Amino acid sequence: MDFGTLMESRWSCRAYRAEPLPEELLTEVLATAQRTPSWCNTQPWQVHLLGGEALEWFRKELTARVVADPMGVSSDLPLPGGYFGVYDERRREAGYALYASLGIERSDRAARAAAMLQNFDFFGAPHALIVTTDKVHGTYGAVDCGAYVTNLMNAALDRGIGSIAQGAIGIQAGVVRELLDLPEDRLVVCAVALGWPAEEHPVNGFRTSRAGLPDVVHVVERP
Repeated sequence: MDFGTLMESRWSCRAYRAEPLPEELLTEVLATAQRTPSWCNTQPWQVHLLGGEALEWFRKELTARVVADPMGVSSDLPLPGGYFGVYDERRREAGYALYASLGIERSDRAARAAAMLQNFDFFGAPHALIVTTDKVHGTYGAVDCGAYVTNLMNAALDRGIGSIAQGAIGIQAGVVRELLDLPEDRLVVCAVALGWPAEEHPVNGFRTSRAGLPDVVHVVERP
């Protein structure tokens, strides 16, 4: 599809069919994402690709650790200091619409917690990618990884593959590092779940809104 159509149609997939993607299709997506530009062409991203038995082991271990210590946070990257004003409004709008698509009442904290745990099951996806950056590259390395993740997901969508970027995995960096035996010089940025969308699942009908251009574009005139 053309790029404009792709951007208009993209969405975050939160329910997947069980069958794995063909290996050659995964390779195509990864090869396309590898063309992502980066600061001084450093290409700081590295990806740990999990599927099959490895992913089943990883999701079970990760979920068990989170359930055992639900308040535990071990992010390698600084977390937001808070959400205020329009940012809080956008966050709430997205969250309430997501829960509504699942039939979860705002007051049902148990159901909301169960929905949150689906992050660590990668929403049932047959493939998961853990994206890391080089520690010494700091903020710019994380920015480059964000560009890589965006291109990865767009390359997947162009082939009919569903995906979602998962910051929730990044805030469990300590557990991820232990399970994957990552060296200390690699910082966990996020995960990406990949697979064929379960199109009939109601959560996959959920879409987020976007701010209008006047809210984000500031045209500078010569003084």
